[in-house]
Amino acid sequence: MLLGSFTMSISQSSISTAYPTLMQFFGIDASTVQWLTTGFMLIMCVMMPVSPWLLNNIKFKQLFLMILAIFDVGTLIVVVAPNFSIMMLGRALEAVAVGILFPSYQSVLLYITPEEKRGSTMGYAGLIMGSALACGPILSAIVLHFSAWRGLFIVFMVIISILFVISLYAIKDVMPQKESHLDITSVIMSFGLIGILYVVNMIGKANIDLTLALIVLIVSILMIVIFVFRQFKIKQPLLQLRVLKSFNYDLSIGLTGASYIALIVVTVIFPLYYQNVLGVSKTISGLALAPGAILLSLLNPITGKLADKIGFKRVMLIGMVMILIGWGTLSIIGATISLVPMMILAALIEGGNAFVMMPAVTMGANSLPNEFISDGTAVVSTFRQILGSTGVLVATLILSNVMTNNISNGMSHALAQQSGYHVVFITFFVIEIIGLVMALMLKNTKKVK
Repeated sequence: MLLGSFTMSISQSSISTAYPTLMQFFGIDASTVQWLTTGFMLIMCVMMPVSPWLLNNIKFKQLFLMILAIFDVGTLIVVVAPNFSIMMLGRALEAVAVGILFPSYQSVLLYITPEEKRGSTMGYAGLIMGSALACGPILSAIVLHFSAWRGLFIVFMVIISILFVISLYAIKDVMPQKESHLDITSVIMSFGLIGILYVVNMIGKANIDLTLALIVLIVSILMIVIFVFRQFKIKQPLLQLRVLKSFNYDLSIGLTGASYIALIVVTVIFPLYYQNVLGVSKTISGLALAPGAILLSLLNPITGKLADKIGFKRVMLIGMVMILIGWGTLSIIGATISLVPMMILAALIEGGNAFVMMPAVTMGANSLPNEFISDGTAVVSTFRQILGSTGVLVATLILSNVMTNNISNGMSHALAQQSGYHVVFITFFVIEIIGLVMALMLKNTKKVK
């Protein structure tokens, strides 16, 4: 289960290193190729609310095998894709599988682990998710050094295929079954998320059909409003939003989102900075994230145990301060930093993530009754992915628009790039200040009730 999550997490972040190669191969621009990451994350968001229903109505072994099969088929489509549209179809299927798996495996871990040991257990879960996201660009760089971009997805396909065979014998049914009705209307309404972020992605682009964009935005917002109200009205909601009544749980959502934004933006934007500004190769740009990935991997199990001992507030304050120092330094110095200092700052930000993301998930789960754990995990995972995909989208938009405006005003391409990255750094420094404020608002207890 953890191996499947690790592989799928890597697939989420590894593709960013291949962006320049894919742009050249398919003849597309940066705002289009980033949909391989942003679109992936949005589809994950839509699938995550369905995971509690799937856990309640399908035996876990069957569900896990189905997830692996969907991911494998999607990866095969990517490998044979003749154009970008077909590749996006394959990525969409991969996202469906990942969107179901991530909250499901966290729910299973939380369900089978006593509350007093959840911090440690979820620390290892964080080790899998966080280090996989950070290792993605590294694996991508190594594979791309020896093969074409399709080789990267062949690696994923081989691993998941082997895991499918192993799971036929190794996976057991551990979750209780509780048959319930799937509210199709809520599923359809949740697609408003994709519409909203699609319109946001259009900001700053030339030749936009403003009328169409406005219609899509209004319809999408209405869909989300209907979705939210419907969850509170029906007896068997798709996403149990009533868990939001716990203030510490609400803070856990904000904190896991803040830390995830920091991590995912580092894994997507930093390799681009290394290649475009510092002029290093794809291989070096991916390997440059290795120190951060190693630090994240080492810290995750430790922070989980630390949260059980000294409390969530102290642990998450440490993490948010680390993240703030990283982004703050980038904001002050600007986009003129050489490779080694950038690697150190990336490691600091990724290390801070280890103190925040999974401790926040555990804190949220501890504030809920056991029967709501799968719902609570689905809610926090959904919001985390929404915030993460928004973060990547915002970073890409800022970078692209600032560069375009500066070049049109007569600035050189190199200086325009540096200016774009500097604005990105300042933006995410401000965002993480909000995260620190949320950490300060936590209840100062060892275990959240």
